[in-house]
Order: sequence, then structure tokens, then C-alpha cells
Amino acid sequence: GHAQDDTDERAVLTATTPAQAVYLAEKDSKNIDLLITDVVMSGMNGIELMEKIHTIIPAMKCIYMSGYPANVIAYHGVMDEAVNFLEKPFSIKTVAAKVREVLDL
Repeated sequence: GHAQDDTDERAVLTATTPAQAVYLAEKDSKNIDLLITDVVMSGMNGIELMEKIHTIIPAMKCIYMSGYPANVIAYHGVMDEAVNFLEKPFSIKTVAAKVREVLDL
């Protein structure tokens, strides 16, 4: 989405499966700035999902989340620790701050 004035309102699209997320990206590629995804999912992990959607929306940013600490996931080779990451559980305030940071708002 694009911000008008100083409002911080953005539409949120929700997908219950990685396949649905890819479908939404294909359908609405012009308006998607950010993907927030779990790292561990059935069918496709969050890294694979990001790579797949990145081919459709190259400028899109991503925040990964997991109940596992970042160092555990990095240790298993799933992702680099430098990646934008939220460890569960987290608050809405924490997510909002991370979104602002990642999108440079």
C-alpha cells in the first residue's frame, strides 16, 4: 500500500497456507510491501515461501517469526541470524515496531 499524509494505515491480507499466500501475491502484486511468515510450516517453509513470492514481487520485504529462538533456526541452516525475525510470543507493539523498521516508516 501507499501512505497518504502521515497515516500509518495498511491493508493486511491473511493466508492460512503458503499456497494461498502465493495466490494472493499473484493476484495483488502491486499492493504488497511486506510478508510476515512463520519459518516452520507444513508444505513449504517460510524461506521457500519468501523466495517464491520474491519472484513475483522483487521489492517485497519479509519478517520471519517462530517459536524457536533465532539462533536455533540459524543453527539448523534455515536462515541467517541477520534476517528480520520475531520470536514468539510477541506483542502487537513489537510487531508494529518491526514493521515500521523493516518498511522504513
